[in-house]
Amino acid sequence: QVHPVEAGGGLVQPGGSLRLSCVASGNIFSIDSLGWYRQTPEKHEREMVAAVTSGGEINYSEFVKGRFTLSIDNAKNTIYLQMNNLKPGDTAAYYCIERRGPYDYWGQGTQVTVSS
Repeated sequence: QVHPVEAGGGLVQPGGSLRLSCVASGNIFSIDSLGWYRQTPEKHEREMVAAVTSGGEINYSEFVKGRFTLSIDNAKNTIYLQMNNLKPGDTAAYYCIERRGPYDYWGQGTQVTVSS
């Protein structure tokens, strides 16, 4: 395995919650950063949602602060993205990304759809 593997997407109503998981391809401590990006059909570029550095610093985009929480299970080389109070604007494909030196390794993505 050389790419992270995501799971946990699905369909949820506005105001609902989902938890995504991302299993890293190796030991988390060997990765410079591990996090989540998302992409909508309307945008060509993926935007950062949340990420953790090898030093343990967690950063969030402004549009998810207070609603999303990134957590880490070092023993499982896994990070989680708890998404609460989901909005229709959160509908996107969510991708896990590992950054190791100058290289980025993307997961296959998992779809999150927020709709009533």
